[in-house]
Amino acid sequence: MGNDLIKPPQGGDGIEAINLKSALEERYLAYALSTIMGRALPDVRDGLKPVHRRIIHVMRLLKLDPKAGFRKSAKIVGDVIGSFHPHGDQSIYDAMVRLAQDFAQRYPLVDGQGNFGNIDGDNAAAYRYTEARMTEVGSLLLEGIDEDAVEFKPTYDGGNEEPMVLPGAFPNLLANGSSGIAVGMATNIPPHNAAELCEAALHLIKTPNARIETLCDMVQGPDFPTGGEIVDNKETIIEAYKTGKGSFRVRAKWEKEETGRGGYIIVITEIPYQVQKSRLIEKIADLLMNKKLPMLDDVRDESAEDIRVVLEPKNRSVDPVLLMESLFKVTDLENRFSMNMNVLSKGKVPKVMSLRDILREWLDHRREVLERRSRHRLSQIERRLEILGGLLIAYLNIDEVIRIIRFEDEPKQKLIAKFNLTEIQVEAILNMRLRALAKLQEIELRQENKNLTAEKEQIEALLASEDMQWKIISHDISEVKKQFGKNTPLGARRTTFGEVADVDLEAVAQSMIEKEPITVVISEKGWIRSMRGHVADFGTLTFKEGDELKAAFHADSHDKVVLFTTGGKFFTLACDKLPGGRGHGEPIRVLVDMENDVDVITAFKYTAGRKRLITSTVGNGFIVNEDDVIANTRKGKQVMNVKQPDEALICITFSEGDDHLATVGENRKLLVFPLEQLPELGRGKGVRLQKYKDGGIKDARTFKLEDGLVWQDSAERNHTKTKEDLFEYIGERAQAGRMAPKGFPRNGKFGV
Repeated sequence: MGNDLIKPPQGGDGIEAINLKSALEERYLAYALSTIMGRALPDVRDGLKPVHRRIIHVMRLLKLDPKAGFRKSAKIVGDVIGSFHPHGDQSIYDAMVRLAQDFAQRYPLVDGQGNFGNIDGDNAAAYRYTEARMTEVGSLLLEGIDEDAVEFKPTYDGGNEEPMVLPGAFPNLLANGSSGIAVGMATNIPPHNAAELCEAALHLIKTPNARIETLCDMVQGPDFPTGGEIVDNKETIIEAYKTGKGSFRVRAKWEKEETGRGGYIIVITEIPYQVQKSRLIEKIADLLMNKKLPMLDDVRDESAEDIRVVLEPKNRSVDPVLLMESLFKVTDLENRFSMNMNVLSKGKVPKVMSLRDILREWLDHRREVLERRSRHRLSQIERRLEILGGLLIAYLNIDEVIRIIRFEDEPKQKLIAKFNLTEIQVEAILNMRLRALAKLQEIELRQENKNLTAEKEQIEALLASEDMQWKIISHDISEVKKQFGKNTPLGARRTTFGEVADVDLEAVAQSMIEKEPITVVISEKGWIRSMRGHVADFGTLTFKEGDELKAAFHADSHDKVVLFTTGGKFFTLACDKLPGGRGHGEPIRVLVDMENDVDVITAFKYTAGRKRLITSTVGNGFIVNEDDVIANTRKGKQVMNVKQPDEALICITFSEGDDHLATVGENRKLLVFPLEQLPELGRGKGVRLQKYKDGGIKDARTFKLEDGLVWQDSAERNHTKTKEDLFEYIGERAQAGRMAPKGFPRNGKFGV
């Protein structure tokens, strides 16, 4: 529609034509900003979103202090909706429930009584059944709010006022973390240890330009309420806190318990943050049923108040570390927490902040709160001093004051004119009771005047001195650090740090595959399948019409199949990933990226350290170790370099003790030379094996010269040529050789 205007309908009075594009942009931007500012992102100063801030504010209005009695959650939710947050009751209750869950909040802000859900993922009871009040942390966030510590704004209906931010005497944003999805941006902040945050904040007060590395010596990393173990290195953690973005690998904590007679069980005592225990156990049980965890025999939940998930190994010879590594790989026993410290800076600007920037803004907010509270107290003192000044004048002239009050028609104006008093002072004098005329009361007023004057001087000095302000803030933070110190039950660090066990990744991968015998079958037309068990007679195998057997061999599900193609490439397939043997399998080209103009020469089961001889059609070749031909991708691994029309042709293994190589060309000439004349390469073109005037190589065979060379004729009879018989054929590599002896197979191949 572009920039066209929407035309009003005929006769539509009062209808205004607007630009649709501009209207959509304007409204969507308003919606986006509303979501970012008013719902999804927390304020860096108090770490709260509006709904959480309103819940805490309502609890304050209801006087639900940590030492007060509990009130029904329904009352709290109702007041939040009615006065401050006109949204769904369930969403508000869910937010309040989360603030009370000790497995979701590192330092809960709400003290819940009743069923507030559990780590298994069960929901809380309805709000008519539960009760709540604030915790010490919640009251710390409100500290000084009655002393003009923060700005207030009108509520949605203008009938009340609510705080724009809380005073935040507790480093809540980082201590409890936060998560949310806005429009075009999101936030995900992990919880941290409050004592460590306070220590870093105190250091930042002394050293405003402190390096992130130094702060990370104090804030070691996240401290999740559910514990667990972080297995990232220090450099990764520092980089995450520098940029405000990163991730942490968190693993469950486990221990090995001996059960006697060499047996043992594994007990999981802590699981990663935000992982539901019941779903975790269901996942492990599901993998167990599907035979994806062959090292594990059983899993059961013995948890009460503490987590206790028991894993029973298949047998006592199972390596517990290997078992756990296999579980970490496929279950949420290892989880990755992605950190994105996207917050509202100064309550207005969303941006991703570093650890230092967040602590800096929190400290600046604490200083602003201190100044506001100080000015509020100063105004109260000045007001009181003004009243005291008037009262003291009255005491000094008590007889005249009494006379004016008793006999004058307008005593108020007369007192103002007579003693140069203010309206406030006169009101205080006129409201004074007769008992306040006692001499003792006058002494008390003079002492109060003296004390308040001294306090006023202190506050004025404080407001004039930045150093004094930071000293008071440091003292307050030190008190919070002491209250939530690492020697306290709530403040003790729960998440520890460790390293990934040094285990063979291949062994971990194998441990997740149940070991069973299979038969690998490959057809001439390039179809592959695996059949359960070791098929004894390959002659019983069936194929598609026009197809036949190319290669078949026994293996087990832990093995790897290696394919060698005419293009000189090796491809690797895991036996447990091969298509089943119920049908005819699948084309090899579906499983690997083979070129269209190449074919499979041979396939074999990989054996570590075994040597193979590979040759091309023109007669070049070399020895290669099977360890060097394993391909890690579908594209395979180029080992023999060939150029059209030359192709790879032969790939044979040889026994230990073989010392000579026999080659026969298409010209039926036979050459025997020492195997040591061939190089062992990881990749290359190879060297000339035999010289040909026309044609190329037909077959090759390694053998031990002392045992003689064996070949098989068309009637499948074996013929052996001894060392003496081969004397005239023995030469040097790359010679032409001599015509094969009488009786050599007509097809030019050794045949066995």
